[in-house]
Formats: sequence, C-alpha cells, structure tokens
Amino acid sequence: MTVLTFAAGGVGGWGFTVLGLPAGWLAGAMVAVAALAIAGVPCVVPDALRSVVFVVLGLSMGSGVKPETLARVGEWPVTMGLLVGSVVAILLATYVYQRRIAGWDRQTAYFAAIPGALSYVMVLTLGYPKADMARVALAQSLRVFILVAILPMALTGGSIGSMVPDAAAEPFVGGGPLLLLVLAGAGTGWAAQRLGLPAGALTGPFFLSAILNASGLFVFTLPDWMTVPCFAALGCVIGCRFASVSPSALGRLLVVSLGAFAVGMSISLLISAAVWAFLGIPFGQVLLAFAPGGLEAMMLLAFLLDLDPAFVAAHQLVRYIGMVLILPFVTSRVLGPPETGGAGRNRMDMRDSA
Repeated sequence: MTVLTFAAGGVGGWGFTVLGLPAGWLAGAMVAVAALAIAGVPCVVPDALRSVVFVVLGLSMGSGVKPETLARVGEWPVTMGLLVGSVVAILLATYVYQRRIAGWDRQTAYFAAIPGALSYVMVLTLGYPKADMARVALAQSLRVFILVAILPMALTGGSIGSMVPDAAAEPFVGGGPLLLLVLAGAGTGWAAQRLGLPAGALTGPFFLSAILNASGLFVFTLPDWMTVPCFAALGCVIGCRFASVSPSALGRLLVVSLGAFAVGMSISLLISAAVWAFLGIPFGQVLLAFAPGGLEAMMLLAFLLDLDPAFVAAHQLVRYIGMVLILPFVTSRVLGPPETGGAGRNRMDMRDSA
C-alpha cells in the first residue's frame, strides 16, 4: 500500500503542477491520496520515511532566510508591529469561530486557526493525537488555495499573465556538502526531538539552515530532485489522514473552512485598509504582506503585480519565522507538551460536529 500511496501522490502532484496550481506537488499529492483514503483504500507512509522528509523540508525552508532579507526588517517598524497584531487577531478570531460556532475540539480548532506555514503546522499537529488532521489540513490548504486563486483577480480587476520571475536562484548544494548538511540536519532534528520541541524533526533543521544562510556562512538551495519528492511525500502524509471521511462530512468541512477563511481575511482587509489610509502604502501591497498564508505565493504575486516584493517578502518572512520560533512554546502552554509517538488522528470521528 505504500507504493500505491506514493504512486497516487506522484501522479496528483504532477497533474496539479502541469495545471499551474499553487503548491502543486504538495496540494496535488494531498488531494490524490485523500481521494483514495475517502474511497476506503488503505494509504500508508512509513514513520522512518516521514522523518527524512521533515529533515529535508526544514533545511529547505531555512534556506529562504538571507542576510539581505533580514536587513530590510528594520525599514518597516510600524507595519511589522501591526503584522504581529494581525496574526494574533486572526488566530484568536478563527479559533473562536471554529471552537464556538463550528463546535470543533480544542486542539483541532487551534491548529486550523494558525495563519499560514502549512508544512510547519501540519508537522506540529502530529504531536497532538487528539487533533483532527483532516480538518486542519483542509482548513490550511483551502486558505492558501483561495488566496492565490482570488487575490490576483481582486487586486487587478482582471487576469494576470503567466509571467515567471527571472530571479537568479542561489547555487544548488550537492555532493559531499549536501550529505554533510543532511546529516547535520538530521542531528539537529534528533536533538530538538530529545529536548521535547514540537515538530523537532522539522524545527531543528530549519534553525540550522536559517542560521547558516542568514549569517552568510553557507548560502545554499537544495536541489529540486530532493525537495519536490518531499513536498509530494508530505502531501501523501496529509492525504492519508482523510481515511473514513465521507463526502457529506467533507462538504460540511468545506463550509466551515470557508467561514474561517472569511473571518481571517476580513481582519487582514481591515488592517490593510487602515495602513493604506494612514501611511499611504498601496493597499494591495499591504494585503499581500498581511495575507494569512503562502509565503512563496504571496512573494510571487507581489512581483507579478509590481507591488514591491521586498516589502511583502520581509513581512511574510517575519510572520513565518516568528511562528516557527514562538509556536512550539505557545502550543505547549495552550495544549500542553506534545505526546511522544503521537501522529494525529488518522480518522475523523463522524459524531463530531463539522
């Protein structure tokens, strides 16, 4: 069943990528495997392979932290402060909506309310078995999908061309340095897990990679042949969590997720309008910087729409890095320490309110 799971994930990821959909390998694999799981086909991703995937993803995420990006953070102190406030407001408002109105359990409502950083949130959720991975995955995935699908049309009043940024990428690391980097990432991941840090297998390598890149000691980009399969594999992990979810339950989840997206996006719209009115920064630029999710997608949209991608990148990176740094401790305070060996709920309790 493992081979079937990865075959389905590969086909789904390839199909979404060919169609030009956002986060194609991750989302496509997730949808394809989820479809199998909903149809009753057993889907499996071995724990050992999952740990390897987390190490690679952590190293890849950290490679996006560059000295020149961090240097720009101090240029926008007011908007950075408002960004922190918007993240807290979105998390609280969405949590209350999902907990009080939708009736979701405490752990599921908490993880589903976190604005953005899909990969990190999903890995973090694995340490809390009572959290419903299906609901968290759908809420997080739907948020990014709608943002990328709607924002370009909303900000331009029309369609944008299929432009591709012509930015020079950092050199790919390979050979001996790549092997040493992966081994070091695995070691930091193991240490982070031993320290009880939630999502340690991902967080440890992220910190290592971010320090190396931000300091300029070792600036690198992992090769696509390594990262693409890992995004697809994570999609498979998420997709497996949809086991025994009926189409009717899925429909109810979509309704709740759309409502949660509306709650969070309304806060982003209000704060963006205030920044535009009082500071004169273009509304679309602020909205992309404050949008709850999709770091890479928001940066690309800023480039395509000529809305200062540096501003958007700095704010999105601060939001993302801040969540990676703070969420493990906040989560431990709010939900208690992660449960060792926990992998999140594989199945949704159909008696729960959707």
